[in-house]
Amino acid sequence: MHSRLSREFYQQDVLKLAKALLGKVFVRIDSGKRLAGMIVETEAYLGIPDKAAHTVGGRQTIRNQSMWEDGGILYVYFTYGMHHCMNVVAQQSNEPVAVLIHALEPLEGLRSMYPRRNAARKDQQLCSGPAKLCQAMNISKDQNGIDLVTNTNLWIEDHQIKVSGKQIASGPRIGVQYAQDWADKPYRFWIKDHCCVSK
Repeated sequence: MHSRLSREFYQQDVLKLAKALLGKVFVRIDSGKRLAGMIVETEAYLGIPDKAAHTVGGRQTIRNQSMWEDGGILYVYFTYGMHHCMNVVAQQSNEPVAVLIHALEPLEGLRSMYPRRNAARKDQQLCSGPAKLCQAMNISKDQNGIDLVTNTNLWIEDHQIKVSGKQIASGPRIGVQYAQDWADKPYRFWIKDHCCVSK
């Protein structure tokens, strides 16, 4: 039996969490079926000073309220009028920082994922981007605010997969060119040479 991540795990520094989540397994129970994927790419958002974060300058809205909660809460938002993106809140409540789950390696429930991802031609394309993985896993704003520590349908497991510092690459986050000097900060992390990382 794999253990789910504890509250304390999520309460660590957001940049450390973004790297620590690599190799962990995101689990979704959907219509009684278990869908699972190993996290292979993440992006950290540093909250109030971060011009790419939804909470920059201390902005607090109905949309981003989950980012102000305690570590381990899921923050799901809708973007460009068509895509959902899924974030894991880090640190303590009122420290509005989060880690965007950017790509997964699909492990379980692929037969349920393919009908939702018509563009996918092979397994590594199912969850190779933040919007793609939300489609494949059937994640929407309905899951916003869920507590990954206690929820019975969504959580993250530790499968004892060791991802060493040497295996982790970093670079600028994607799609945040508007964030001025924050756009080039190396806050995206991925497992080097992994076939399911976003292209």
